[in-house]
Amino acid sequence: MKLPRKAIIAAAGMGTRFLPQTKAMPKEMLPIIDKPVIQWVVEEAVAAGVTDIIIVTGSTKRAIEDHFDRAIELEEDLIAKGKTKQAEQIKHIAEMANFIYVRQKGLPVGNARPILNAAHLIDDEPFFVFFADDFFTGQTPRAVQLLEHYKRTPKSVIALYEVPREDTNKYGIASASLDHDNLYAIDALIEKPGPDKAPSNFASIGGYLLTPEILPLLQALEPAHDGEIRIPDALNTLARQGGLYGCLIEGQFHDTGSPEVYIKTIIDVALTHPELSDDIRSYLRHKL
Repeated sequence: MKLPRKAIIAAAGMGTRFLPQTKAMPKEMLPIIDKPVIQWVVEEAVAAGVTDIIIVTGSTKRAIEDHFDRAIELEEDLIAKGKTKQAEQIKHIAEMANFIYVRQKGLPVGNARPILNAAHLIDDEPFFVFFADDFFTGQTPRAVQLLEHYKRTPKSVIALYEVPREDTNKYGIASASLDHDNLYAIDALIEKPGPDKAPSNFASIGGYLLTPEILPLLQALEPAHDGEIRIPDALNTLARQGGLYGCLIEGQFHDTGSPEVYIKTIIDVALTHPELSDDIRSYLRHKL
């Protein structure tokens, strides 16, 4: 069995919901306490044994490359000031994995485009796909959970997350049957069906461990009604062939795609932070 050693992270979005903040800074570099969002995603992948991180970016994303590069002058300055712990942290960021950058290009656009742009870097091997504006926290990283279930199938496995029934109009929802443990055989992904038509409460939340069989399906995609090509359309073809499973992720999902959910994510992470949680809880009680 081949194990995934590469992860594609889609990071080419313009971040218009955060303007003017994202005029000069990529939305993926928005901080969650002391780390940018994209670092949380990278750390998830590295925990599952990924050695090559392929980040698909746009023309305004230079700060991402700078963040995952060595900063020798800064490291030396920190060491000279006796801040060796901080210097090691900065160095570790660059040494977590091999970082490869691919510029997103081509039409039609859509969330399948980053995979197609990076496909030439994927050999006949499984690979992860993540989006750079959402992540999970919990005892076991999302990528590790996906990998554990992939080893049992070994088929493409996507992240599922249980959502309230009333929120099924916000996500792609899985029609699936329990295989074993938290692993589900997926029949179809239904886009935003709503409470009355949802086949389950299991939302397909960005996070995939895909086998190479998905690549020709992505290449053959026809644009949807809005002109975009989407990963779920290829996944549905894979599901009809019996090659798609879903892993119900244990942990807390965090989104940063809009200002309101970004603020909620900061609060959620702060409430579990070993050094900040007590002060934040006290502050929130006082304010509310």
